[in-house]
Amino acid sequence: MHKNENPQIDHNLIKNFSDSYKKLQNQIANVIVGQKEIVEKVLISLFARGHVLIVGVPGLAKTLLISTIARALDLKFNRVQFTPDLMPSDITGTDIIEQDAKSGARAFRFIKGPIFSNILLADEINRTPPKTQAALLQAMQEYKVTVGGQTYELPQPFFVLATQNPIEQEGTYPLPEAQLDRFMFNVYIDYPDFKDEVEIVKNYTSPVIPEITPVLSAGEIMALQDLVRRVPVSDTIVNYAVKLSSMTRPGDKNAPDITKRYVSWGAGPRASLYLILGAKAGALLAGRTAVSIEDVNAVAHCVLRHRIITNFQAEADSIDSIKIMDEIIKRIEQQ
Repeated sequence: MHKNENPQIDHNLIKNFSDSYKKLQNQIANVIVGQKEIVEKVLISLFARGHVLIVGVPGLAKTLLISTIARALDLKFNRVQFTPDLMPSDITGTDIIEQDAKSGARAFRFIKGPIFSNILLADEINRTPPKTQAALLQAMQEYKVTVGGQTYELPQPFFVLATQNPIEQEGTYPLPEAQLDRFMFNVYIDYPDFKDEVEIVKNYTSPVIPEITPVLSAGEIMALQDLVRRVPVSDTIVNYAVKLSSMTRPGDKNAPDITKRYVSWGAGPRASLYLILGAKAGALLAGRTAVSIEDVNAVAHCVLRHRIITNFQAEADSIDSIKIMDEIIKRIEQQ
């Protein structure tokens, strides 16, 4: 157990955390039908101070899901539609020259861009060139932006939710590994089942507009984020998370054959960190402070999916990162 972790956490705080999550779920369910697992993963990432990349085909309400979560959280929300002609200054902001009406003196004044919000929706992030994608890097990692030599702090909490369409590759710019690694989770959103789709059609063809009541303020979210960090975790769980990450690396001595055969690059140490933070937040959402291996496994696919870079052989044999992850988890369980 690490020195900065406090094993004595007030049970009222745990109950408040779990209650707040249930209230959020209820508010989001007023607008979003189904997708409970997606909502859970997005909120786990928020409480763990991570960012999320949501991948799914058009028309699955990715944008609506994110804007609904923002409304339920009473946070400042901005959306940027990423396009090929989007410039970095369109996201971060820019300096403009202003002239004083009385003195005639001219001076630069910084106009803040949409990144100065609590939740930033980067819609179709792979449609903009790498230079503009990179404008998000410093913000996602350091919670600040630098424009014209000046550094500006971003409001807290700060949370980037990006969407990506997996089927239209023409005219897109795949996110480089360095930027993919900034996202705590890569969440795949699939088609709704028949029952949910019937409910969606009924809801969105009726004249009634669902109301959303904000549940948590910025200050309350930051307190819950602090609580996640204070959850104790045993060395056994930490070792399990690190083993999970290291076995995705083809050069690791414990890497299974499937990793050595199909993986070019595996997950780095940031993956191990996010596995533990995600497991802590997941345990708290369930009203527990005891983090289990099941909590780590529950977030493993979202944490590792985009950090395992497969090779041409994997593509030829129809092996993806999820199959590799499943095999690694099965291998550890058998040890």
